Amino acid sequence: MINFKEEKNITIFEHPLIQHKISILRDKETGTNEFRKLVEEIAMLEGFEAMGDLELEDVEIETPIEKCMTPMISGRKLAVVPILRAGLGMVSGILALVPTAKVGHIGMYRDEETHEPHEYYCKLPSPIEERLIIVTDPMLATGGSAVDAIDQIKKHGGKKIKFMCIIAAPEGLEKLHKAHPDVQIYVGHLDRQLNENAYICPGLGDAGDRIFGTK
Repeated sequence: MINFKEEKNITIFEHPLIQHKISILRDKETGTNEFRKLVEEIAMLEGFEAMGDLELEDVEIETPIEKCMTPMISGRKLAVVPILRAGLGMVSGILALVPTAKVGHIGMYRDEETHEPHEYYCKLPSPIEERLIIVTDPMLATGGSAVDAIDQIKKHGGKKIKFMCIIAAPEGLEKLHKAHPDVQIYVGHLDRQLNENAYICPGLGDAGDRIFGTK
C-alpha cells in the first residue's frame, strides 16, 4: 500500500474544522438538511486549499481614493464538474468562493453486482482545455467512478484536473493515484477500508441518499 502522506499530489486534510464536520456527517442521526449544509461547508473549506494556485491578472479599478492595478482571477479559468449525483452536493460550496466558475456534469452509476462504474452523461464547459477543472464526489470508494470520469474529461481536452472528496478508502485512493498521477487529489478523511459490498468503513452510508433525502 502506498504511503499517501508522502505523495506530492495527495492532500489529506487534518484541519480541525473539517474533521469536526465530517464526524457530524457520519452520525446516522444527522438529518438531510444538516447533512447537505455540512457537505457544502466542507467543500468550501477544501476548495479554499484546492484553488490556491488559481492564476491571477492585474486589472485596473478605482477605489474611493484613486485608481490602482490589483490582482483578480483570470478569465476562463475554473470549471467545477460533479460526478452525479452525490457530487452535486459539493458544488455550492465551491461556487460560494468563486461564483463565476462554470459547472459541468458527469453522470456515473455503479453496477450493484460488479461494482463497476458506467457513464450515462457528460457535459463540460467550453473551452475545457483552458480551465482548472475541479471534479467533486463526496465518497472515493473503489475509485472506479473517479478514474472513469477523469478519463472522459481528458478525452474532451481537459488538462489541469483536481479531484475533491470528503471521505476516501485506501483502495480507491490508490487506484485513482495510479491511474492519474498528474491529478491533485484532496481528501477530507482517509477511512479504514472497503467492506464486501464496496462501502467505505466506517464511512457515512450512501452520500447521495443522505444529501437528497432518498433511500
